[in-house]
Parts: sequence; C-alpha cells; structure tokens
Amino acid sequence: MTRVPQPAVERMVPLAGHPLVVEIELGQPELVALTAAMWATASGASALYFAFVDPGRYTLEEYPDGTVLHRPIDPDGVDEGWQETQAHVEAHLREVLGTDGVPWEFRYLAGRADRALTHLARAVDAAGFVVGTRAPGPGAKVREVLEGSLVAGLSHHQHRPVLVVPLEVVDWKASHWS
Repeated sequence: MTRVPQPAVERMVPLAGHPLVVEIELGQPELVALTAAMWATASGASALYFAFVDPGRYTLEEYPDGTVLHRPIDPDGVDEGWQETQAHVEAHLREVLGTDGVPWEFRYLAGRADRALTHLARAVDAAGFVVGTRAPGPGAKVREVLEGSLVAGLSHHQHRPVLVVPLEVVDWKASHWS
C-alpha cells in the first residue's frame, strides 16, 4: 500500500516569496480578488494566480507553468465560448486590481475545481489558496451537492492552507438557531 503524503511542517511553503492561487467564478463578488490581493501584500507573496475552472471542459494535458490543454466534454459543442469567458474574466480582474500591487496572472482551467487548482498550486509552488464561499443564489446548494464543496475538496486532497472569503453570512440573531 502506497503511503499518501500528509500535511507536515516540512511540506509547508512559506508565504513570503511564493504565490497564492485564487479561484474565480463568473459573477463572483470582487471581495475574493481584493481579499487575495490584500493578503498577498501583507504576507509578501510573490504573485497571485487567478484561476477559473470550467467544469464543462476536461484537461488533456497539464503544463509546468500551470496552464492546461483542454477540450469540451460535448464534442459537438461550439469550442469558442471559453475564449470569451477568459477575456471577460481577465478584463474584470484588470479593472478590479489595476496594475499596481502584487503581480498577477490568470489561468483558464478545466475539470474538477479541486484537482485543477491543486495542479496549478503544485506547478507554481504556491503557499496556499484563496477561495470564496459557495456562490449565493438559486441552485447554489444543489450545485454544491452535485459537484461537491471546493473548500472540502481542497482541504482533504492537498497540503496547502485554504483561506475562505465569506460571500454570504447567516444572521444568527434572525435565524432559528438563536
């Protein structure tokens, strides 16, 4: 039986001088990107790698710089939509982050988010991840049940810490739990 490497002090990657990987979703509040930039600046991280993971595509090949060659799951589907999404996300990040501060790059990934982000983190020797909580809105809980929780997937399948940015909070006073 092969022993799976476990989190350990000797596997820690220092924040200073190493990048952070940031998961981005369409329509996600700017709070995730801005929080990642703030944490990167405060910790001395060398860069931010923003990544959008397209579950409608699969990875054919992973490259050493964290990019991937990908194809649509539906071979009869139109294959240009991803390029528009990539351009849209990059333009939005430029608008939100500007050119000052911590350098950043964008990666368009494919497949399961936890696996794709883990590959990127290994490729760029990232110190950790920044992700938002489940996207609010109709169907979000159903999507999480079907696709799984990204935070749980990252927390259980790799050794880097995960910083979770709350996007919607529960008012404990107004809830039935109070």
